[in-house]
Amino acid sequence: MTVPIVHQMAQKGFGVGTNELYDRHAPARPSFPPATIAYIRNSVRGSAPLNVVEIGSGTGIFTRALLAHPDWKDAVAELRAIEPSEGMRAQFNKTTVDERVTCIEGTFDTSPVEDGWADVIVIAQAFHWCPDYDTASREFARILKPDGVVAFIWNLEDRDGAGWVAQMRDRIELHENGTPQFRLMLWRATFDTPSYKEFFEPPTEEVWTYNLLGSEKIVVDRACSKSYVAVLDDEKKNRVVEDVKAIIKKGEGLVWTDKEKGEFDYPYKTYVVIARKK
Repeated sequence: MTVPIVHQMAQKGFGVGTNELYDRHAPARPSFPPATIAYIRNSVRGSAPLNVVEIGSGTGIFTRALLAHPDWKDAVAELRAIEPSEGMRAQFNKTTVDERVTCIEGTFDTSPVEDGWADVIVIAQAFHWCPDYDTASREFARILKPDGVVAFIWNLEDRDGAGWVAQMRDRIELHENGTPQFRLMLWRATFDTPSYKEFFEPPTEEVWTYNLLGSEKIVVDRACSKSYVAVLDDEKKNRVVEDVKAIIKKGEGLVWTDKEKGEFDYPYKTYVVIARKK
């Protein structure tokens, strides 16, 4: 029997008691642009109603966005959300209520889904945590229908969008301690693994660049929601918070939308990668 593997930083940083910040109103982790969710729907060739698997579903931010999207809300037969973190599953079940949805324990390499069940697998803001790309590719192929797709999607701050964003990222990334972050692009090795090449077509990729509403509180909460910051002791975390506030105050490249309210543009990018089963 395969033992599921979850990165230690993900276990601790996204464990019990750390997830309300991640998911609160005006959340530290923003939702996903509607155009990106429509793009995923257009990539699925199967006819509705569709069986959806979401691996690494977290607190349900992407799940709720998908279920509310006009291209998806009436197209889902069943959605099985798979999440290894007990804390995130608890928050998911508080905030994501839909009779078509279940949230269960599992990982990239051990998804409790029967063979050939899914029309689409979605992995939002999570695949950089995958510990074994080859095994994951084999598991995706097992649970997908022929011609089904895996959609990988990430939201992240656009460090090229403003100097203050780059400075903030540089400051908080001092605490990564070897965690496999998206920006390192380690996850791209997936597409060179034997199992991926055997079961999937070459991937396609699209990128969206845009601005979200920003404020000092939103930016600080976003920084504190990162796993490697969430696990810091209070002294180190407070130092990160003060440094982030100082970077915003200096404001290199910052564009105000309402200075009196303390609101400004928060540059973001969303990446979507589509992998189609042969």
